Amino acid sequence: MEENFYRNDEKTRALALSGRVMRMLNPYREAGDVRRLREALRRGIESGKLTRDRFGFNQVVRSLATCVSLCESISADRNMVAAVLLAPVVRRGAMTEDEVVADWGDDVAKMVRGLVKVASLYSRGTSVESENFRKLLLTFAEDLRVIIIMIVDRLTLMRAINHHPSERLVRDTAIEVSYLYAPLAHRLGLYAVKSELEDMSLKYSNREMYTRIASELNETKVKRDAYIADFIAPIKAKLEAEGLKFEIKGRTKSIYSIWNKMKKQHNTVEDIYDLFAIRIVIDCESEREKPECWLAYSIVTDMYRPNPGRLKDWLSIPKSNGYESLHITVYGPQERWVEVQIRTRRMDAIAEKGLAAHWKYKGIKAENSLDTWMANVRDILEAGAGGPMELMRNFKMDVYSREVFVFTPKGDLYKLPQGATLLDFAFNIHSKLGCQTVGGKVNGKNRKLNYRLASGDTVEILTSPLQQPSRDWLQIVVTSKARSKIRAVLKENENRTAEIGKELLQRRLKNRKIEMEEALMSKAMARMGHKDTIAFFSMVGSGEIEVNDVVDAYTECLNARIKADEGAERVSASEYTLQPPSEEDMVADKGADILVIGDNIKGVNFKLAKCCNPIYGDDVFGFISSEGVIKIHRSDCPNAQHLKQKYAYRLIRVRWSGKGDAEFTATLRVVGRDDIGIVTNITSIINKEKSVSLRGISIDSNDGLFQGILTVGVTDKTALNQLIKKLATVKGVKNVQRNK
Repeated sequence: MEENFYRNDEKTRALALSGRVMRMLNPYREAGDVRRLREALRRGIESGKLTRDRFGFNQVVRSLATCVSLCESISADRNMVAAVLLAPVVRRGAMTEDEVVADWGDDVAKMVRGLVKVASLYSRGTSVESENFRKLLLTFAEDLRVIIIMIVDRLTLMRAINHHPSERLVRDTAIEVSYLYAPLAHRLGLYAVKSELEDMSLKYSNREMYTRIASELNETKVKRDAYIADFIAPIKAKLEAEGLKFEIKGRTKSIYSIWNKMKKQHNTVEDIYDLFAIRIVIDCESEREKPECWLAYSIVTDMYRPNPGRLKDWLSIPKSNGYESLHITVYGPQERWVEVQIRTRRMDAIAEKGLAAHWKYKGIKAENSLDTWMANVRDILEAGAGGPMELMRNFKMDVYSREVFVFTPKGDLYKLPQGATLLDFAFNIHSKLGCQTVGGKVNGKNRKLNYRLASGDTVEILTSPLQQPSRDWLQIVVTSKARSKIRAVLKENENRTAEIGKELLQRRLKNRKIEMEEALMSKAMARMGHKDTIAFFSMVGSGEIEVNDVVDAYTECLNARIKADEGAERVSASEYTLQPPSEEDMVADKGADILVIGDNIKGVNFKLAKCCNPIYGDDVFGFISSEGVIKIHRSDCPNAQHLKQKYAYRLIRVRWSGKGDAEFTATLRVVGRDDIGIVTNITSIINKEKSVSLRGISIDSNDGLFQGILTVGVTDKTALNQLIKKLATVKGVKNVQRNK
């Protein structure tokens, strides 16, 4: 029977593989292990139940190959190897679970039981692309090591099916690996396994693309390695010269990652921004982390021109998942873009294992409970010699033990936390469905929104297009998804109602020929006992606050201010006692002849209004403030109309005098395409202007559009107008205008 079980050279391969496994397990195996394993496998073969798998592979050979991969990848112990070899025998009925307990103990039996349960999922024909399959897989596994065995088993299988005759089986397996096992491997910190699984899944599902990318990479490997070495060398020398302790390494993205980039960016291999990636990991004390990271950043960007649009500063403001790093894409030699990541060892540890942040950063959807549970796995895998698997025995697969599984009428399975309500279930399916839910049927019986679900319930949701979430719903739901969506809808509704309330209030005030001012409205709100502006306007819009009451409160505040202003001495320009300017008030050099006020009177006490920032050459007017200072405004100042209507008696004629050689502040708004080098071109023009200086710059880039706010020092309006004309000629600039 045994001779018929093996084909061709399968027996020879089985002996070779078993020899490798036993050599790897020498430090861990116990007396009698080899004999008992051989007897179990012989029983399975002789019973005729240990048949070939659905791929046509010999089950013993495949199990031994999986054991070799386990030992090489994660230093598996004897119990894991025993479980891998015994599981097919138990699953086929040639050996009982009680016999496994008697011969190998509860630990091996537990893993065997998990492997048998997981294998049963495949026999049901459940789609591996469904969330159902993944959740049941994790539930059935019971032990973390079972998941690791399944991942490595798929790695072994993927290596074996390269030339398999069934294209359908190969493609289905590749899809399964890409959807399920590669993400799990990444969660567990098995990065080498994950990359190999992803590359092979691409190879089998899109062989033409895989071959094309691999060929292009192979053709340029020597040049690429030399390029990375040349790129790193000057950075390394400069970092060492600055006294930094660091590790720097370069890499090329995996074929699968390159393919993903090509799909997202619609680019060729050569056009991918970060085909080359350099990581600088700095070793320093916690208080020196940010300064040394920014020092490394300045060194890199001094050597290679950066692309400002691709700067990602997660150092100043870390991601919500704890990820901290500086990412910059620079233009290296030979006109190639290279991504450089700068972080400290602590940040690197968090990114790679502590919070599974790198996994989320790559965009794979996470589950908070599973993510938290997996956080320490890599530390366990990297535990000292003596067997990391020893620690893993007590690492229970109980991540879903406090959760319920409920079904839709069509049989789709959904996982929810214990205590979840019918409303949670509706939001879990779809946010829009949740917002319109009015009730439901659980196991055929009508239930209210707050009905708490139990495992095995079949739930049907009832909706109405007129339904809207209310604040009471927050007391019903327990899932964060439902709660956050309800809050978002409530906030959206509140903002919408607030806009209606604000418009209603503005119209009522305009009927009384009153313009609404934010400062006065804040005082009116405070007088009525409210602090939150959005909530206040929302209550006006919904009718909870009578709009006429708000108008009355606003009018009272306005009259109080007018009365206070009129309490100041009413003076005209001819009556006003002009004082010599103080050093603080003068905007030009001492003694400069800048303004002529009234009848050519010079040297008055004046200030330039900050609301419009007038400069030499602007058409201006003066306003006598209650403090005895003349405020100089531009004629097109946003406040000009109000001042002229309300306080005409306090206005004074103003004109510029002198040569206008003092420097004034002006702000410009520049809008254009987010092209490479646009900032450099703009600042270059400003620096070349003799009568202009750059005092500040604020840049924002979004959806391919560039917007910059420039603060400049100019001598007069003519110089400012000339600068605006020159900036408008910069390639990519669409509009340049002076801010009010």
